[in-house]
Amino acid sequence: MAGQTPPPISPPPLTGGLWASAQNLLATVIAIVQTRVELAAVELEEEKRRLLAVMGWGAVAVLMACFSLVFLALFVTVLFWDDRVVVLGAITVLFLVIGGLAWQRVGKLLTGTGGLLSASIAELEGDRKALAEAAARVAGQPRPPMQE
Repeated sequence: MAGQTPPPISPPPLTGGLWASAQNLLATVIAIVQTRVELAAVELEEEKRRLLAVMGWGAVAVLMACFSLVFLALFVTVLFWDDRVVVLGAITVLFLVIGGLAWQRVGKLLTGTGGLLSASIAELEGDRKALAEAAARVAGQPRPPMQE
């Protein structure tokens, strides 16, 4: 036993070759890009929240402007007191039409919005899974576990 030499250490066998290594590298790069896109989506979400806060204060400003319009309408009504019913009716119809158009526009702006960059993230995830599966097939290894 003392005279025996240990068996030679050989490097691990190369499975899959250069093509599998390139696919693994590309899968890693796509995973990195996906992470960056998800980070960008988070940052855009934060920016959206800031924008919503600005819009909230803008809504307060608009509300104050509406109060000003109401007092202007009262002023015009008092100014033309003899025709006050016609003046109040015309101003009311004008305000209702403008409010209805604004409400319709808000509804159109709010409908049909998906997740921020969700299509891009889904495409990158699909690309990453396809490349990982192809690399595993070339290397003869079982399919690697995917993060969900």
